[in-house]
Amino acid sequence: MNDNYKRTDFDKSVSNLALILAEPETAIVRDAAIKRFELCYELAWKSIQEACRAEGLEVCKSPKSCFKQAFQQDWIEDERAFLEMIQKRHLTTHTYNEKLARKFYTRLKQYPSAFKSLLEK
Repeated sequence: MNDNYKRTDFDKSVSNLALILAEPETAIVRDAAIKRFELCYELAWKSIQEACRAEGLEVCKSPKSCFKQAFQQDWIEDERAFLEMIQKRHLTTHTYNEKLARKFYTRLKQYPSAFKSLLEK
């Protein structure tokens, strides 16, 4: 991934997500973690778009197409995790539902490593 500006923001957002997930769970920590996930998710697929442009590849237009393209380029090792993120990201708009927010929060801890792997490639 060649775009340094996006990569730097993405790297920082992944670190921030990992930091908040290391804190004991409270409603505020949970909400902050969900927001930080949303930021990581957005920067992930937009960074992939930039990397595709830089590599002269067909530029993807959506998170799903970007994650698939990154998998094809071997920038993503676990395509399933990223495709799951798409579904989870759609649910984050409903985190006013306490039960849903708690359920989603428990899944967040698996994502920083997937984001970090993408960053490394």
